[in-house]
Amino acid sequence: MRAIRWLTLGCLSALTGALLTVPAVGKADAAVPYESYTYNYWMDDVKSPAPYLPVKTVEGQSLGLGAFNEPKDLVVDAAGDVYVLDSGNSRIVVLDRDLQPKRTIDAFDNGGKQDRLNEPGGMALAPDGTVYVADTGNSRVVAIGAGGELVRTIANPKSDLLGDGFKFIPLKLAVDRSNRVFVIAQGAFEGILQFDADGTFMGYVGTNKVSFNAEDYLWKTLSTKTQRDKMILFVPTEFSGISLDQRGFVYATNVDENSEHLVKRLNPSGEDTLKRLGYFSVSGDLRYSNTGVNGGPSNLVDVAVRDKGIYSVLDSRRGRVFTYDREGDLLYVFGQMGTQAGTFQQPVALDAFQDRIYVLDSGKARIHVFQETLFGSLVDRATGLHFDGKDQEAAAGWRQVLRLNSNYDLAYIGLGKAQLRNQQYKEAMHSFKLGMNRTYYSAAYKRYRKAFVREHFEAGFASLLALLAAIVAYRLVRRRRMGKRGAHETGFH
Repeated sequence: MRAIRWLTLGCLSALTGALLTVPAVGKADAAVPYESYTYNYWMDDVKSPAPYLPVKTVEGQSLGLGAFNEPKDLVVDAAGDVYVLDSGNSRIVVLDRDLQPKRTIDAFDNGGKQDRLNEPGGMALAPDGTVYVADTGNSRVVAIGAGGELVRTIANPKSDLLGDGFKFIPLKLAVDRSNRVFVIAQGAFEGILQFDADGTFMGYVGTNKVSFNAEDYLWKTLSTKTQRDKMILFVPTEFSGISLDQRGFVYATNVDENSEHLVKRLNPSGEDTLKRLGYFSVSGDLRYSNTGVNGGPSNLVDVAVRDKGIYSVLDSRRGRVFTYDREGDLLYVFGQMGTQAGTFQQPVALDAFQDRIYVLDSGKARIHVFQETLFGSLVDRATGLHFDGKDQEAAAGWRQVLRLNSNYDLAYIGLGKAQLRNQQYKEAMHSFKLGMNRTYYSAAYKRYRKAFVREHFEAGFASLLALLAAIVAYRLVRRRRMGKRGAHETGFH
């Protein structure tokens, strides 16, 4: 009977989502070139109001800087300045928060001599403004100060862990507050290379585990040596994108289609601490076609860590931006491949600042700017309040979210958590049921049952005592009466 109720509720939830077709524009006022959606408990994609809308595109020509040539990375600093790694032109273009040219870094002073980048692949910003660049073509990492001088270089690292034939070709990187540098290098399947503030190699962190198909493994076991040599080796994949949160944890993406852990959050010991408590894994699209140019699972190439435990990942296969909360719940999805404004050809990097998300499109050689809508801001704010433990305040935001999208499961769950903390167990059970969260529903039910028994047990126990007292009194009175009657009949009185 309970299974039938869940199935009925799921059907009603899907029907409500199908009827929800009007997006909430809110802060950004622009046409939507794509359909936004989320996934429900049944892993069906359900239409949703757009969380972000395209408001602007920026190209090198329009800035008077010449066309971008195969740009590969984009970073936004604490002031809102946007750094674009224009790899094909071997330069870094810095734009202010209004996306106007501020400066260009195409050369730097290296011991009194002018030095240049060579097809760099990635960059990161230190808290003091130093720009760290994965200078791929020159097989090194360089740190360039605000005055255009070389601060430090990492090249040709030596270690028994690296092996004699290792060639250092950095692709992407990140730097923490202690100036430790984390580098994704070509061919470094053992994990992310970590260097201390002096540039000394400290070891690998976050090694990707080998994943393989059991059938392939069995076939390889039974094959001859010649046949095995012709097979694809089960080698761990490289990481594809990297970012740091405020606590110094490393967020990284990889492109192993057989792995369920396409996003990791690595602590200082290299252990994956990413929470995956949602209905499904943190892996981008759940439903997709395996045919066509854009077929197959999501290809996650970059990650942007935002406030309050929220992070966004970029799918280069279908041009999607997926945003998750700290617990691994999917908050919203937007973006699409195409030729319209706000759609992508080859998205390679993203970053976020305040109410904007920036996506770098290498195929179109431009930056796409997306601004948060009312729906997106309500979801982010409620999620942030829950992160801070303010579920009662978050509840008001979740109610507003449900006015815009009555099929948003996380809003019901958020309401349920607030009601649970407020000891409104029956109401919490109803909210968790609408949100299809069995774990929290069970918790609310247990507390409701305990409170019900406690409340009614006290009244019942008092009634029972009164009844027992009445019975005892009745028997005493009856016995006394019987005693008097017996004495009267025998003449003893």
